Amino acid sequence: MGNVCGGASGQAVDQHGKPLTKVTRTKGTPKAATADTPAAAPAAPATQTPAAETKTEAAKPPAAAPADAVPPAAASPAAAPAVAAPADAAAGKKKLKVYIIFYSTYGHIEKLAREYKTALESVGDVEAHLFRVAETLPAEALEKMHAPPKPDDIPVMETGKLPDADAFVFGFPTRFGMMAGQMKNFFDTTGQLWQAGALHGKPASMFTSTATQGGGQETTIMTAVTQLAHHGMIFVPTGYAAGAAMFGIQDAKGGSPWGAGTLAGPDGSRQPSEVELEALRVQAKHFGGIAKKLAA
Repeated sequence: MGNVCGGASGQAVDQHGKPLTKVTRTKGTPKAATADTPAAAPAAPATQTPAAETKTEAAKPPAAAPADAVPPAAASPAAAPAVAAPADAAAGKKKLKVYIIFYSTYGHIEKLAREYKTALESVGDVEAHLFRVAETLPAEALEKMHAPPKPDDIPVMETGKLPDADAFVFGFPTRFGMMAGQMKNFFDTTGQLWQAGALHGKPASMFTSTATQGGGQETTIMTAVTQLAHHGMIFVPTGYAAGAAMFGIQDAKGGSPWGAGTLAGPDGSRQPSEVELEALRVQAKHFGGIAKKLAA
């Protein structure tokens, strides 16, 4: 070789006369790099084994993932693209708004109205609000009639707020086979809404009370439907949906296919019976379901 020569003792020396040191390599020891041989890449650091892990455990093959294991990519929330929520879900589902508007002299219709509200809201996605119409009789007359005071927790209905509702329920006692004058007076104040068609297409239901069975259970509601017709509203009768509560003839009771009702008695002392209230609840749920379909 051009850069190596022999010395006096026969030992190999380099070009400067310095003896070359013989490197003894054991099997498996990497050869030392020379100027003409590039150095080997540093070995990758050995993976640190936890102290608690034994050789036996290290020798075991990795455990199979459970069958229902979720891949890391799927389990990470960041991996899934953001999906915008539907507009109605973000804003909250709109409920059907129903105004229950009534007139009551002795409390019979008021009791039916409160019961109607409870049953109507059990339908789901329905919010019902109670209102009473203004009294037209003077306080002196009401006192002589022994009429109880009006409920403080139920406000008087303002005509201008009627268009805010999606549906209506009207309750009123009879006066000689027709609605009480206080309710008729209320309808007479809706002329501007009639001109604008503000109530057109809105569903409505009715209930009533009379002194006796033949005192106008049917005709009171029948004649009141004219108010709805002129506004273009949709009258929703109950028919015989209440079943046994309608067909039974053992006891005197109010109600008809036109709408629920109660008998107050000649002196107003009789209160709504459970059979009458059950027929009213059936009507409320029936009306709620129909009104929701019409508003959809």
